[in-house]
Amino acid sequence: MRPDAFAWTSHPEAVLGLVVLTAAYAVGVRRHPAPPWRVAAFGSGVLLLLVVAVSPIESLSFHLLTAHLLQNVVLAEWAPALLVLGAPPALAAVIADRLPGARVLLHPAFGLPFWLATYFLWHLPPAYDTALRHPHTLLHLEHACYVTAGTLFWWPLLQNRPHALRPQVRAAFLFGAFVLASPLGLLLALLPDPIYDYYEGGFDRWNLSAIEDQQIAGVTMAGEQALVFFAVFAVFFFRFLAEEERDTERP
Repeated sequence: MRPDAFAWTSHPEAVLGLVVLTAAYAVGVRRHPAPPWRVAAFGSGVLLLLVVAVSPIESLSFHLLTAHLLQNVVLAEWAPALLVLGAPPALAAVIADRLPGARVLLHPAFGLPFWLATYFLWHLPPAYDTALRHPHTLLHLEHACYVTAGTLFWWPLLQNRPHALRPQVRAAFLFGAFVLASPLGLLLALLPDPIYDYYEGGFDRWNLSAIEDQQIAGVTMAGEQALVFFAVFAVFFFRFLAEEERDTERP
């Protein structure tokens, strides 16, 4: 049975996980102090995860594909980026040194394919519909996969351990990620028929058909990725240009 579309949920397992994560971060930054902006970034990431877990976005995700894709974007992109950015370099170095297999797991050659595979496989109609029909088991696994994949994706972009990538490499990495990921949102926007049986009836309370919901979801997803990825791409690209300018000015 689907929850009321605008109900708040308790999600005790998600709340408990965020409490544990926040406590671990507090211990870490006590030993390896972080500037306020990093603490704010981490806190924002935790807040985003809390919002999509307990706010009506969670309930709406069982009625609207657009709400579910927004939730997925937060879990796979926005929140992980903020969590990774929130780790000060000293703490990130400790994590990278102690994580088994860190040189492989935190390498972009692993993070990007893993992130793409996670995104595309969970959006296949059989997996997508089945997860929604098993909200207390398979859907939790899906969400955990998104957060994990997003963390591994953003780590080599926003941290320098165990791999310190040049700005141009990070820019190219982001550009490639956008090119490879964008077809998913565009495909949803352009397909003539709904592909997820779970949302077949649309959303009567807003007089929104299933195909209209799917088109809005696809356009929103593609637009969000273009905005976020190119904004971060621009940061690394201009860092690369600044490095090139400094190199040319040296005698």
